[in-house]
Amino acid sequence: MTRVVFIGAGSVVFTRQLVTDLVGYPDLDGLELVLHDIDPDRLAVAEGTARQVNDRAGTHLVVRPEADRRRALEGADFVVNMVQVGGIDGTRKDLEIPARYGLKQTIGDTTGVGGVFRALRTFPFLSGLAADMREVCPEAMLLNYTNPMAMNIWWLSVAAPELRAIGLCHSVYWTAHGLSALVGAPFERVRYRAAGVNHQAWLLEWTLDGEDLYPRLRERILGDPELQRRVRVEMLERFGYYPTETSEHSSEYLSWFLRSPEQIAKYRIEPLQYLGISEGNVQEFEDAKASLAKGEELELEHGEGEYAPKIINAITTGTSVEIHGNLPNRGLIDNLPGDAVVEVPVVVDGQGLHPQNMGSLPWGPASQNLNYISVGRLAVEAARMGDPLLVRQAVLVDPNASSSVTPEQIWAMCNDLVAAHGDLLPEPLRVSLPATWA
Repeated sequence: MTRVVFIGAGSVVFTRQLVTDLVGYPDLDGLELVLHDIDPDRLAVAEGTARQVNDRAGTHLVVRPEADRRRALEGADFVVNMVQVGGIDGTRKDLEIPARYGLKQTIGDTTGVGGVFRALRTFPFLSGLAADMREVCPEAMLLNYTNPMAMNIWWLSVAAPELRAIGLCHSVYWTAHGLSALVGAPFERVRYRAAGVNHQAWLLEWTLDGEDLYPRLRERILGDPELQRRVRVEMLERFGYYPTETSEHSSEYLSWFLRSPEQIAKYRIEPLQYLGISEGNVQEFEDAKASLAKGEELELEHGEGEYAPKIINAITTGTSVEIHGNLPNRGLIDNLPGDAVVEVPVVVDGQGLHPQNMGSLPWGPASQNLNYISVGRLAVEAARMGDPLLVRQAVLVDPNASSSVTPEQIWAMCNDLVAAHGDLLPEPLRVSLPATWA
C-alpha cells in the first residue's frame, strides 16, 4: 500500500485540494494517508476534511492522524511538506517591521527580507524533518510546498543531500493557464515550458498547435492601457519574456516598483497584501472547523495545478507526466550557478524524476535570476556558518531593499527582526549587530 504523509496537514484548504486530487486517480484508491500537525485542533480538522472527501468520492483511502512526527513518517513513500514556521504572527513581523523603516513588501515569502527571515525560521525544522526521514523512511520522496521554495530546497541540498526532494509550486501552470485564456487559446492544446528560479521563472516556450502565442499577447496588451500598468507586463517589455509569478510577487523582487508612491500607484501594487491573504486563510480554517462540527459539506475544489498528486500517481502507476519543479542546478540551466536551486520542466515516471536540461537562459532574464540567487546563497550560508553578518548582507544585496532603505537601516531592521522572531531562529543568529561605526 502506498503511504503518503502530509506534514503540516493543518493547512486545511491546501489539504482539502490535495486530497480531492488524490481521490481523483482511480489507481490510487486505497492508499494510506497519514496526517501530521503539531496543533491538535488543526489536525482534527484535517482529519475530518480528508474523511469527508474520501466518503463523498466513494473511495477507500486509509486516513490516519498522527501527532508524533516520527511515527507519522514511518514507512512513508511520499512526504508532502506544507509547514509554515511562525504562522501568521511570523508573517506580520516579516512585513510590518520592515514597513516601519520604509521597506515595502507585498508577500514577503520568497526572497528579500521577508524571504530571508522565513527561511531562517524554516531551516531548523527542515533539518529535523530530514533527520527523521533519514532514519524511518530514507527512500521516501519529499515533496515540498513550503516557501521560500528555492532557499528551502537549497538548504536541504546542503543539510541532507542524500534525500530525494523536489520543490513544487503552481505558478508556472497558472501563468500559462491565465495567459492562454487572455489570448483565447484553448489550454488543452497549448504547450508551454519555463525555466529560471521559483517565482521568477520565464515563459520560454508558449505555443498553440505550433503557433507562438507571444505575438497575440503583445497585441492584446497594446489594445488595453490597463494591462500595460502591470508589473509583469513591464518585465515582458524590458526582458522579452513573461515571468511566471504574479505582479504582486514580482514587484518585490526588483528595484523598480516599490521604491516610491508614484511607482506603486502606476503599477497598481498593494503593499502588505499578504497580511489580508493570511487573515483570510485563518478564517477559512475557522469556517471549515465550524462546518465539520455541524456536519455540513465542505466546498470541494480540485487543485488543478498542484503537482504532488500528479507525481504520486505517475511514480506509483508507472505512467508519465511533465511538471515544473525546483531542484539543484545540476546541469539544468547552463548560465546559472551549479549549486543554486532552479525551476525547470521535470518528466516524472515510474523511475522517478527526470529534470530537463534547458540550456542557457537569455542573459537579461538570467541577470535578474542571479540577483535573486545571491540573496538565497547568503541566507543559506548564514545558517550553515552561523554568521549573523551574512543575514544582513543577504538583505543588503536584495534589489528592493537596497533601492528603498540605507545599509544602516537594514542593520537596525534586521536587529529588530532577530529580536521579534527570537528562538525560532538558529541560536548563532539571535544576535544584534551595530548599525553604524559609532
